[in-house]
Amino acid sequence: MDSEDIGRLAYLLLLGVALGGWFVAEHRHNLGRLARMALAWGLIFLGVIAALGLWSDIRDDVLPRQKLLGAGLIEVPRSPDGHYYLVAELNGAPVRFVVDTGATEVVLSPQDARRAGIDPDGLAYLGRARTANGVVRTARVRIDEMRLGDIVERDLPVSVTEGEMDGSLLGMSYLRRFDSIEIRDGKLILRR
Repeated sequence: MDSEDIGRLAYLLLLGVALGGWFVAEHRHNLGRLARMALAWGLIFLGVIAALGLWSDIRDDVLPRQKLLGAGLIEVPRSPDGHYYLVAELNGAPVRFVVDTGATEVVLSPQDARRAGIDPDGLAYLGRARTANGVVRTARVRIDEMRLGDIVERDLPVSVTEGEMDGSLLGMSYLRRFDSIEIRDGKLILRR
């Protein structure tokens, strides 16, 4: 700490004492209330500082996200709802998928299809798929490019559902392109 830093610190300390003294003088009739307010604000400040300091430790519990561990190696943590979610780029647009080994195909919701540059209103829904919510109509389309980290697929066949879905499904038509799919220690590990 050099002399400039000491001067700045002394100035801030003096300013804090002056403001604190003024505040106490203004509220001298309600010192109990003033002390409670000061304690509450002090605890809020400490809580914010603690959350910022611990964010790197708790981030994966609050917002689990995939990690690219190397060429063709992806690790996906289990989310609090028990599912595994992956974000892939479809034609340059990020789309969040639930990894679904029970789904035969990659199935896009109408909203995610729009995000990827596909107009769901102009599709011919000639296919049918059985879902947990019953039978829905589907349309087959091709995605120019699907990017998952360093893994790129071109001209990928997918289905767009006509029915409303909470999100898109990453089914076996994509997952079988990996050499191994492993679930270990609450993580889904995909290897090419």
